Amino acid sequence: MFRFHQMKHIFQILDKMRCLRKRSTVSFLGVLVIFLLFMNLYIEDSYVLEGDKQLMRETSTHQLNSERYVHTFKDLSNFSGSINVTYRYLAATPLQRKRYLTIGLSSVKRKKGNYLLETIKSIFEQSSYEELKEISVVVHLADFNSSWRDVMVQDITQKFAHHIIAGRLMVIHAPEEYYPILDGLKRNYNDPEDRVKFRSKQNVDYAFLLNFCANTSYYYVMLEDDVRCSKNFLTAIKKVIASLEGTYWVTLEFSKLGYIGKLYHSHDLPRLAHFLLMFYQEMPCDWLLTHFRGLLAQKNVIRFKPSLFQHMGYYSSYKGTENKLKDDDFEEESFDIPDNPPASLYTNMNVFENYEASKAYSIVDEYFWGKPPSTGDIFLIVFENPTIIKKIKVNTGTEDRQNDILHHGVLDVGEKVMLTKQIKQCDSYLRLGEFKNGNFEMSEVNQKIPFDIHCMRICVTKTQKEWLIIRSISIWTS
Repeated sequence: MFRFHQMKHIFQILDKMRCLRKRSTVSFLGVLVIFLLFMNLYIEDSYVLEGDKQLMRETSTHQLNSERYVHTFKDLSNFSGSINVTYRYLAATPLQRKRYLTIGLSSVKRKKGNYLLETIKSIFEQSSYEELKEISVVVHLADFNSSWRDVMVQDITQKFAHHIIAGRLMVIHAPEEYYPILDGLKRNYNDPEDRVKFRSKQNVDYAFLLNFCANTSYYYVMLEDDVRCSKNFLTAIKKVIASLEGTYWVTLEFSKLGYIGKLYHSHDLPRLAHFLLMFYQEMPCDWLLTHFRGLLAQKNVIRFKPSLFQHMGYYSSYKGTENKLKDDDFEEESFDIPDNPPASLYTNMNVFENYEASKAYSIVDEYFWGKPPSTGDIFLIVFENPTIIKKIKVNTGTEDRQNDILHHGVLDVGEKVMLTKQIKQCDSYLRLGEFKNGNFEMSEVNQKIPFDIHCMRICVTKTQKEWLIIRSISIWTS
C-alpha cells in the first residue's frame, strides 16, 4: 500500500508537468527523464527490472534535453551506490592500493581481427617504470561465448603474467544473467535489429565495466580494444589534470574518435554506469556520453591536441565491417605539454565575441581572436610569481584562417611588476626576438635572461588589415 501511494504521488507530479508542458514547451522526454529517475529510486537490484524495461521501451525517446534537466539529474540521481553484479575474476591479483588512473577496456569476439593483445601491450610498453606504478588496467571480456573467453584469458596470462601478479592488470566478466533484455528493442534511427542489439549490449558492457572500476583509482580513462597509445601518455594526462585544478569538468577528451581516450573522475563512474543502463537501447554509447556531460553542466567539449590514443583496427567488432578511421591529431611520441604557470592576461586589442585573451594561454583546444591590431597594441601576461622559463612558444593563425597571424610583432620579457591605474605590468622589458611567419619560439631562455621573468609581452609593430588569432602561448619552466 505504501508503494502504491508512492507511485500515485509520482503520477500526480507527472500530470502537473504535462500541464506545464503546454505553457513552457517542456519536451516530453523531460517528463520521461524525471519519471525514470524516480523509478530508479525503487528498483531493487540497482538496474532495470523486467517490467520497467518494457515500460522504458514503450515510452522513452532518443532526444535528451541535457541543459534543461541538469538540476533534475544531479539532484535526484546521485547514484552513488554500485550496481549489484557478481563479477567473475578471470585473471587478477587483489589490488593492494588505489592507483592514480584506471584504464578500462571492453572486448568481444570479432569476426575478423583481434587487437586486444596489441592494445594491452601498447599500454604497458608506452609507460615508464614509474608510470606503471600508478596505473591499473581492467579488461572486461564481455562476450557470452565462454570458449572464446577461455582462449583470451590464456593468451593474456601468458603474455602479461608479471603485470597480473603486480596487480596492474585484471580480467573480469559480468555474467549474462545480469544483462537486461537485448532482443526486440526499439529500432531508433531505423537501425537493423542486429545493430540495435549490438550497440545496446555494448552500452551495458561499458556500464558494468565502469561499475567495477569505480573504486580502483582516482581517475578513469576509457579505451576501445583496438587502440595504440602515445609514449608516456600518463604523464601527459597528469599534467593536463594539474593544469585544470580548480576548474569544473566532467569529461576530458584525449582523442576525437568514438569512446577512445575519454577521462572521468572515478567518483562519477557509478552515476555514468546507471545512466548507460537507463538508456542502453536508445543510442550508441558515445552519443549518450555527450548527453551525460551536458546533464552534469559541462556544456563544451574539452579536448586536447595532439591526441594520446589512436584507433588501429581495420575491422569493426560489429559484423567485421571495415573501420579504418584514424585520428589525424594523434602523435606517437609523447608531446610535451607546457607548464603555463598561473598568470593574469590583458590586451588592449578589440576582442571578437568571447574569444578572450585567456583562451590563448589555455592548454585546451581554443584561442584568442581579435579584430585587426594596430601598431603599439599589446598582449600581456603577468605571472603570479617570478618564473624561471626554459622555453617559450607562441603560435598565431589556424589551419582554416592561415592569414589571421601576427604579421609584424616582437616578444619582450620583464622583471619587476609595477601597478598602474588599469593593470599590473613590468616597469622595463628586454626584447627576446621577432615573430617569423606568425610564430615565435625560443629554447634555453633561462640561459639568455639574467633574471626571473615576471611579465611577458607581445607587441604589434605594424598595423595590419587582417584579424589576429593567437592559437597558443606555451611556457615551459625549469
